[in-house]
Amino acid sequence: MGAKRRRRWSDWVPIVGVLRGYDRRWLRADVAAGVAVAALIVPKNLGYAGIAGIPLQNGLYAAAAGALLYAIFGTSKQISTGPSSGLAAVAASAVLAVGLTSAQAAPFVAGITLVSGLVFLVLAVLRMGWIAQFLSRAVVTGFLFGAAIDVVVGELPKITGTTAEGSTPPQELWSWLGTLGDVNRATVIVGVVALVTVFGLRRVAPRVPGALVLVVGGLLATWLFDLGERGVALVGDVPRGLPSVEVPDLALLLDNVATVALASVALVMIGFSQTAGDARTFAARHRYRVDIDQESFAQGAANVGAGLLQGMPVSTSLSASSLNDRTGARSPVASLTSGVMVLLTLVLLAPLFSGLPTAVLAAIIIEAVVMGMMDVGALRRLARVQRFDFWIAIVALVSTVLVGVLAGVLVGIGLSLLWLISVTTRPSLPLMVRERGTQVFRELGEHADDEAEPDIAVIRIDGGLFFATADALEDRVREVSESNPGLSAIVIDCGAITIVDAQGAATLHEILALAEDHGVTVRLARVKPSVRATLARDGVVDRLGADRLHGSVHRAVEAHRAQAPDNASG
Repeated sequence: MGAKRRRRWSDWVPIVGVLRGYDRRWLRADVAAGVAVAALIVPKNLGYAGIAGIPLQNGLYAAAAGALLYAIFGTSKQISTGPSSGLAAVAASAVLAVGLTSAQAAPFVAGITLVSGLVFLVLAVLRMGWIAQFLSRAVVTGFLFGAAIDVVVGELPKITGTTAEGSTPPQELWSWLGTLGDVNRATVIVGVVALVTVFGLRRVAPRVPGALVLVVGGLLATWLFDLGERGVALVGDVPRGLPSVEVPDLALLLDNVATVALASVALVMIGFSQTAGDARTFAARHRYRVDIDQESFAQGAANVGAGLLQGMPVSTSLSASSLNDRTGARSPVASLTSGVMVLLTLVLLAPLFSGLPTAVLAAIIIEAVVMGMMDVGALRRLARVQRFDFWIAIVALVSTVLVGVLAGVLVGIGLSLLWLISVTTRPSLPLMVRERGTQVFRELGEHADDEAEPDIAVIRIDGGLFFATADALEDRVREVSESNPGLSAIVIDCGAITIVDAQGAATLHEILALAEDHGVTVRLARVKPSVRATLARDGVVDRLGADRLHGSVHRAVEAHRAQAPDNASG
């Protein structure tokens, strides 16, 4: 095998290759897709900024940075990168955890965005994108559902024109219920109409951008009915203009370094777990390949850019990416178009949003998190396919609701690691029996007419033989040896073992000594060459005898049968 090719500078900037080979016939579809996505994401990103508690225009700053930088550095042709409801909830929780004022929220959110981008870049350079796999899909499903509940409860006061207090959703909900006697009727009417409209459009006309309809309708309603004079809260000043590059307040980040670190790790793990899955999905659908490490680099660049432009965390937007795909996006030029459209919106249209009722913005946020984060179908699937995964998701959900989004992330990571440790340290070690009339061995109990070897036990280890699994194998051999007094041989099927460490090799020495004490012969079947080399270096092969290493379980059993008289005389 030849040496791995060193990456050239152009490998880090895939857009260079895309533009060199760009087919002009794609341009119309790419531009159309980009415009459609911009129409979808502009109103939603205003809402995501509202979730994070930062000025609305900052959500658009992040949207432009995410779309443009991902297009330059990403390898997916359909992915649209920008703020998301889940990441906004993490950012909001970080702001709440450190008790910042509204003026400090924006630089703090920009700071954790920048730090998460730097973490992404480190993972990309070290080719450690696989680390995102430590957050299981079940945990992400439960966490996002819990975070959605947190966001919805936080938006309810905007629908009623009241206020609520509390650091957790149950406290906020109880506080909000106590204010229902003081609701502003005009605000309630606006909020309810907005909710019915956006969810109704989702139901009857799913291709219509409901968020855009709400924004236009809300602005018209403010003008026609003078909502501000009727006590309906408006979002206030949204300045026109492009963002400037600004390094976030480092002193503020250092004063809250623990929260910054936790939030950044959460943003990376949640964001990248979604990005990697979505990128692979679109690549498989359109038959091209994506580079997961480069995807990590692209997400890093997008978040660094968003942080420096006073934005908020960005990641893959599945709804925007799906729209990109449906409207015919053929290349990252579609994402470039979306970014340019967002910039034009900032320059030309931003002040128009100042008259948007906050109740309408709350309805946009509620619809986004309910439809994008409350995945009831995924929970049902987990309950149907693997009940343990379902309960892991429920624990993550409840933890997020009861102790907050950031703490819920910690619980989720802990659950994922505990599940990984549990599975790793308890490998399946089934007994194997022969399928009648064949040389095939399969698990005991699968078929009633399978033939068990009366004095030979066949054990299969499903996993590597290393420090985490070695004791389990020794305990299994001990159990089989002591529970079968007439046993003359144990065959260990090593076909699934791909790695053996020093402790695993030492355990095989202990198993051989244990077998000798019980008068039992040990044979190994289907040992891979790399595993055999490790065992040879530690002296296991010499102690066992090369004649007791076999290419199949059948050969091991037959070899023992052939030597049975010698075994008996010995």
